[in-house]
Amino acid sequence: MMNWCSIFLFSLFLYMITNHFIHMFHRFPPRPFLSLPIIGHLYLLKKTLHRTLAKISNKYGPVVFLEFGSRKVLVVSSPSAAEDCFTTNDLVFANRPKLLAGKHLGYNYTTLTWASYGHHWRNLRRIASLEILSNNRIQMFTNIRRDEVLSLMSTLHKSSKNPGFVVVEMKSCFFNVTLNTIMRMITGRRRLYSDNKGEPKAARKFQEMVEETFRLSGASNIGDFVPLAKWIGVNSIEKKMVKLNQKKDSSIQDMIDGHRRMRSHDSLTIIDVLLSLQETDPEYYTDEIIRGLILVMISAGTDTSAGTLEWALTLLLNHPESLKKVVDEIEKKVGSSRLMNDSDLPNLPYLHGVINETLRMCPAAPLIPPHESTEECIVGGFLVPPGTMLLVNLWAMQNDPKLWEEPERFKPERFVDQVEGQRDHGFKFMPFGSGRRGCPGEGLAMRMVGLTLGTLVQCFEWERIGVEKVEMKEGPGLTMPKARPLVAKYRPRPHMVDLLTRI
Repeated sequence: MMNWCSIFLFSLFLYMITNHFIHMFHRFPPRPFLSLPIIGHLYLLKKTLHRTLAKISNKYGPVVFLEFGSRKVLVVSSPSAAEDCFTTNDLVFANRPKLLAGKHLGYNYTTLTWASYGHHWRNLRRIASLEILSNNRIQMFTNIRRDEVLSLMSTLHKSSKNPGFVVVEMKSCFFNVTLNTIMRMITGRRRLYSDNKGEPKAARKFQEMVEETFRLSGASNIGDFVPLAKWIGVNSIEKKMVKLNQKKDSSIQDMIDGHRRMRSHDSLTIIDVLLSLQETDPEYYTDEIIRGLILVMISAGTDTSAGTLEWALTLLLNHPESLKKVVDEIEKKVGSSRLMNDSDLPNLPYLHGVINETLRMCPAAPLIPPHESTEECIVGGFLVPPGTMLLVNLWAMQNDPKLWEEPERFKPERFVDQVEGQRDHGFKFMPFGSGRRGCPGEGLAMRMVGLTLGTLVQCFEWERIGVEKVEMKEGPGLTMPKARPLVAKYRPRPHMVDLLTRI
């Protein structure tokens, strides 16, 4: 028995030494020495992933090479290395890795999020940028955003008991307003139908599906990295993905079929645009392609914006002096004789600073969605082989004390005089990603978050429910949700009661 044990330990030691010297010989980036057979460096990973990878980078450098089972992974956490990835090597890293989420939740890697770089992806990107999320299209839906924000204000006002404070859970409020907005942009109608108790069952259903999508996409799916796991029956996440996709598929197809039956050809909703494209080229613009585009828009346009709003209000509640500055700015630039609208946003630099500082400290995607190299390239002076999965640790860069003064401190002033904060800070601040696969929905998201947060602050006084600061603990998932939904208390500002009553 001892003999076999000795042979095993010697073989393991020989494997690690050989692997280490091969790695050094190829000029690959530094990595932790202990890479185990089959699982590689997976034993190092803990929740939350972005914080674990930040600790590894602090020890081994801003460009680190890891082995997640059978996959080679490059972890980048410096602006210069990120620039190498998204400028010099942007085309090299334009692909997505073939992960199970892309297979089961991305229609076999055919959606805008998961499609490989090529003609199909470029066409989807063109549709998203020109037909769905262009400045003209976003401007066209200004009234929808305003209507939904006003509806939220009216609901909160009707639930209030002036002059006393009312306690409210904000996560559902934020999700409902973003979901209503996206649904009306897509179909021209809300997708909220209430039961006898007045509870929005459809909204809750979509919220659960979206949250589960990001939770499963961000989960440690062992089958993506250790293929053997699929064959020995431990890969339950894949089964959940299949079940979730069936639910989403059915819901969106019902929406498409219903809209097709009642369609008005002079309508300008997003689903009308997609159905018009289907009429011109039915073989390409199948219902599956349309479902994929709609699902991407619902998922990306609701959870991320709602999460950013929740983090932003949390930070303002924990920093009353910043909340007062937002209030003072809105009272000075907008006043109290009307409610703010989209056109006011460029004149509210401190509000813009609050949003950017929230995105810096609590980015909606702490790890930029994974890319994959198609050929050998150089990043940070190191050789990166083809087929390497790229993880850019946005959270690590945006909270790095070497890059930001007092990064743990909420300080909107650092963004105040920079309307284009993302560009001014270069690759150390890119909450919407960068390069070919950067998020095309930045314009819509910033307007939606700005209008909602600004109007909430204009209309109501906000306070924490207790003396202690609101907990900032992060929950699991791809979009870094709060571990516990935000609960706050509010009451209408006395001089806004008349306006709120007339909504």
